[in-house]
Amino acid sequence: MTSELSNLELNRLEKLERLRSQGIEPFPTRSERTHTSLQAIQAFEAAEASAAQSGAPVATTKVTLAGRLRSMRPMGKITFAHIEDGAGRVQLFLRANDVGQEALDLFNRDFDLGDFVQASGEMFRTRTGEVTLKVLSFRMLAKAITPLPAAKDEMVDGEVVRHAVLADPETRYRQRYADLAVNPEVRQIFRTRAGIVSALRRFLDGHGFLEVETPILQPIYGGAAARPFTTHHNQLKQDLFLRISFELYLKRLLVGGFERVYEIGRDFRNEGVSFKHNPEFTQMEFYWAYADYLQVMEFTEQMVIYVADQVIGRRTFQFHGHEISLEPPWKRMELREGLIELAGIDIHEHPTAESLSKAMRARGIETKPGAPRGKLIDALLSDFIEPELIQPTFLYDYPRDISPLAKSIPGQAHTVERFEGFVGGMELCNAFTELNDPLDQEQRFLEMGRDYDSDDEELQPMDEDYLRALRYGMPPAGGFGMGVDRLVMLMASTDNIREVILFPHLRSREE
Repeated sequence: MTSELSNLELNRLEKLERLRSQGIEPFPTRSERTHTSLQAIQAFEAAEASAAQSGAPVATTKVTLAGRLRSMRPMGKITFAHIEDGAGRVQLFLRANDVGQEALDLFNRDFDLGDFVQASGEMFRTRTGEVTLKVLSFRMLAKAITPLPAAKDEMVDGEVVRHAVLADPETRYRQRYADLAVNPEVRQIFRTRAGIVSALRRFLDGHGFLEVETPILQPIYGGAAARPFTTHHNQLKQDLFLRISFELYLKRLLVGGFERVYEIGRDFRNEGVSFKHNPEFTQMEFYWAYADYLQVMEFTEQMVIYVADQVIGRRTFQFHGHEISLEPPWKRMELREGLIELAGIDIHEHPTAESLSKAMRARGIETKPGAPRGKLIDALLSDFIEPELIQPTFLYDYPRDISPLAKSIPGQAHTVERFEGFVGGMELCNAFTELNDPLDQEQRFLEMGRDYDSDDEELQPMDEDYLRALRYGMPPAGGFGMGVDRLVMLMASTDNIREVILFPHLRSREE
């Protein structure tokens, strides 16, 4: 391993060994901290305010801080430094008269940027006005062998511009630990993400929904049109699938007597990777007894607006160069009318795959030979409608062909009560009035088995146990699913899903 290290890393290893030779453990078991950097600054400022009010001297603010060493400026008998923790940065002031010349020399010689250090002392304000810790003692907490990627600050037109060495996106994703360490704006994205998940929970909990957990390993996959990941349980001698959706298990709970349930967790789909797709992603689904898709539509508006208000404090943001507004009411567009307007095709005039395919080819749209009607409609949606739905829009009333789990509109057997929500030209959510007729549901499964090849990723297998559950009786219900990663993309104003997933999946470097 040593032969693979850079000269800088070898130099740091020498420092590490020198510390140990002096009886200093570079990775001690215990650490101490009385304040975060922010708490220390706030405590000192409170002491200043109190002194100003009373006319007394500023009370001594003693603290012990811990964090990563981010700057060092030796200046003879004194050294200025900065440490950074999860709350921010604070300046350290080390003076030979306070810590001893030997200790100051040790700090300047054997401590490096990136090291984690602990420092105790008293807070004061420098002549330049910066709240600073006058260090009386310090110790190493963790020696950094590899230097963090450097960042250079430059003044441009009176503003500080940071030029980061770690700027290549792929390197950032592969070394997210370094990315987080040197880019505070990236850390903020994941704070935003955590806030969004918490806000979703508060909203649903506040409306009487019960959070539950359903199996990740499933004997039969279903609930969405996607290709699953397959694994094998050795002891059970059984193939299992990583779930592609929570839907069928959550609806089993409606059968069991729960009326409002939700789950936030990971789904897995063995499909393409893009700016809006990752094989492993976070999904939120809820199921609401005695509701329908129209009620869910209004509820969705309320929920997304609540999250925006709680987390980012505004209802507008930039995404893909567009100013997006979440202010209600969101636009409603019937799917059929949308296709007529944007694609020039009326799907009601083309009830078969053959007829629709012919109409598409007549407009210069390529079609896959033998593709089912549902796939053709999906292609039209992706190519003609989705990119145009920039402002929040509910596209509603979908063909039965592509909605095997949704209830048909009364009197319209081939159209179902389903909507998808789009924002920024990207699908955000999907919802139905849930099909609760077990006979109709079985027929839908059989139709899919006839229309799709056995290896088609759109095929949803027959789930006999789910049908058994429906036969016990499931109340009328509205169901909803949303990709949490995409919601974070929107509210963090980033146009790549890899920016909002801590450790996204990437191709191997050899490919």
